[in-house]
Amino acid sequence: MSEVIDIVDDDEAIRDGLSFLFNSRGMATRCWSAGEEFLAALPLDDCACIILDVRMGGLSGPETLERLRAMGNLTPVIFLTGHADVPVAVQTIKAGAYDFLEKPFNDNQIVDLAMSAICAHKEAQAQAAGRRDIAARRATLSAREEEVMQLMLSGAMNKQIAAALDVSIRTVEVHRGRILAKMGARNGIELAAMLASDGKP
Repeated sequence: MSEVIDIVDDDEAIRDGLSFLFNSRGMATRCWSAGEEFLAALPLDDCACIILDVRMGGLSGPETLERLRAMGNLTPVIFLTGHADVPVAVQTIKAGAYDFLEKPFNDNQIVDLAMSAICAHKEAQAQAAGRRDIAARRATLSAREEEVMQLMLSGAMNKQIAAALDVSIRTVEVHRGRILAKMGARNGIELAAMLASDGKP
C-alpha cells in the first residue's frame, strides 16, 4: 500500500501548491478543504502524515487534531499557520502534533519534516508492537517461572535461586530453560535486555 500525505487547508492555492510539491518528490497526496470533510472520510489506512492548517472555517486545526486523537488515530500531524501564534503552536505540540510551520515555509523543510514524521511514527509503531509481543510472551509464564525469572534478572545463580525458592537446582534449570524458550531469549543477558526495552523488568 502506497503512503499518502493528506493536506487539510481551506486555502485552495496552499492545497494545490503542497500537492504539487509532494508529488514532485514522488509522494502521493489527497487534499481536503475542511477538517470536517477529512474526518468524515476516515479511516484512511494509507494516510502516512497529515498537513493541517491551524485556522480554518468550521473546525480549527487543533479541534480537528483533538477529534483525530479521540478516535484513536495517531497519524503524525504537521500544523501550518499564517500567523505567528506561539500559544497555538504550544497547544498543538502538547496535543500531540509532530511539528509546526509558519507560512510561508521552505519547500525542502516541509518535505523533510513530513519524511521525518513518517519515519518516527513507523519506529514508534514497531516499538509498540515489540512491547506487545514481549507482554504476550510473558503472560505465558507460570507464577513460579515468573519468580525464577525475577531472581535470574537480579543476577542470582541457579544455586542461589534454588535456595531462595527451596527447590532443587535441577528444578531451577528446568524453569530457566522454559522461561528462555517462552520468552524467545537465548540467555539471561538477552532476556534482561528484552525486558529492559519493554520497560517492565
